[in-house]
Amino acid sequence: MLGTAASSAATIPTTARSSEAVRRAFHGNTLNSVSYSPSYHSIVCGRFHFVSLRSFAAVSTKAMPHSQADASSDLDLQSSASGNKQALISLSDKKDLTLLGNGLQELGYTIVSTGGTASALENAGVSVTKVEQLTCFPEMLDGRVKTLHPNIHGGILARRDQKNHMEALNKHGIGTFDVVVVNLYPFYDKVTSTGGIGFHDGIENIDIGGPAMIRAAAKNHKDVLVVVDSQDYHALLEFLKGGQDDQQFRRKLAWKAFEHVASYDSAVSEWLWKQTAGDKFPPNLTVPLSMKSSLRYGENPHQKAAFYVDKSLSEVNAGGIATAVQHHGKEMSYNNYLDADAAWNCVSEFRNPTCVIVKHTNPCGVASRVDILEAYRLAVKADPALAREIREFRSPTDGETRMFYEIVVAPKYTEEGLEILCGKSKTLRILEAKKNEKGKLSLRQVGGGWLAQDSDDLTPEDIQFNVVSEKKPQDGELRDAEFAWLCAKHVKSNAIVIAKDNCMLGMGSGQPNRRESLRIALRKAGDEAKGAALASDAFFPFAWKDAVEEACESGIRVIAEPGGSIRDGDAVDCCNKYGVSLLFTNVRHFRH
Repeated sequence: MLGTAASSAATIPTTARSSEAVRRAFHGNTLNSVSYSPSYHSIVCGRFHFVSLRSFAAVSTKAMPHSQADASSDLDLQSSASGNKQALISLSDKKDLTLLGNGLQELGYTIVSTGGTASALENAGVSVTKVEQLTCFPEMLDGRVKTLHPNIHGGILARRDQKNHMEALNKHGIGTFDVVVVNLYPFYDKVTSTGGIGFHDGIENIDIGGPAMIRAAAKNHKDVLVVVDSQDYHALLEFLKGGQDDQQFRRKLAWKAFEHVASYDSAVSEWLWKQTAGDKFPPNLTVPLSMKSSLRYGENPHQKAAFYVDKSLSEVNAGGIATAVQHHGKEMSYNNYLDADAAWNCVSEFRNPTCVIVKHTNPCGVASRVDILEAYRLAVKADPALAREIREFRSPTDGETRMFYEIVVAPKYTEEGLEILCGKSKTLRILEAKKNEKGKLSLRQVGGGWLAQDSDDLTPEDIQFNVVSEKKPQDGELRDAEFAWLCAKHVKSNAIVIAKDNCMLGMGSGQPNRRESLRIALRKAGDEAKGAALASDAFFPFAWKDAVEEACESGIRVIAEPGGSIRDGDAVDCCNKYGVSLLFTNVRHFRH
């Protein structure tokens, strides 16, 4: 089918015979003008008329000596209106580029490429048309402007089923692109690299042309296949070989392209906000999540679930369960992740070797000892009936445990310790995690929105335990109070923890009445509550004939609480009556 007269552009090497080469190449067409760019001495651009409905196919050169490229220019120009399928490739990460280039070339595609990508393809023996040969304009501004040109974006965005679109392409001599393969400057890797990156270097690593091409191709995915991930090269080539028109395949690639750009932009936005304002709570917040795994089900079998890793810049190398390495065992479940996270967050607070036992995200057993095996045995004592789900250690290396458990999390393992643990059960999940960094942003979902707050990073070293009673605690009693307070921080409110000698003896959690939480903790501690320390996550609203007096009557020797109640005086008087030390921390530790 013949189209209307069209105008296009071509480039040839500048030689003594350049003008004659143009005339011979376009013999029979009308040469309008020849323009010369003094800033780019290797390009001569010609405007000419030709008759074709299919787009202009630009000069294609294979890796060859310069003289051979000159000799082949005339033949290449004569095929400029042949209507070859075109693929645009511009990659920062050139993994499997040769595979892609060869595969497309074997399928008859003319490959258009930019800068380093074009050079890599030529070095691999793949024929390449450089972008400037289509645009008749050199790369400029230190690479900031290469593909931002109508000859590129027109060829990507034109709808093949719209007559006026195709007529516009023919009028201006613009070729269509059937495949666009682009990935972006490594901004994420640069700004998170060891030592960081300067502001101006960060700005220069923000990709502009790449996202523009990706978005354009993804928008026009009905006609253009867009690929942003090297793992999709094989599927792309197989799709093209099959000659099929699977719109679902195209839509999936388009979705992945938009997601790729959105994640990239979120990293730029996060970084730039920190460079500009420094406030932890920006007016708008985007959290990029990447699926790590599909889960068998959620909290309950009837709920579908998946696990995502937070790809925010602030989470890079920041530790936590999400980035833990699983050495052994059955796949993690939804509840496994919740419990493992609770155990790991708690145990990471302690400086000495510590064992934490968790059930339904509550630490029900905690002990610190130089001997980790002894810490394990003492942790079990706090609630042996519940200590059958998770055994979480700072450094489990002995393999002498006897009770059933589902998950072990530790910062590292000896070869012998890992071998022993793997031998205990085929299903035992063994995780190796890095301690959470301080200063993270804590997010929590509510219906229709999210709550954001600073993470609760305070430790006993960060606060003052102010004595408000007549009796001052002995050094050992103060250490017990600090240990109990640190444990209570990780127990669901209303939280009460009883501890002695760096060992949790009992805890009460999740009760609407603080007195009931106290009674649960006392029941678990039994006779060992005598002479122990008690910590509460919030103040006691009542003292006489209530929680404070019951604790004193049960033999508790020191109580740590935030204070702040209008009846604080009653709590002080009650402790003075029973000779108990009372410490106000002025720090509340609600956990809902």
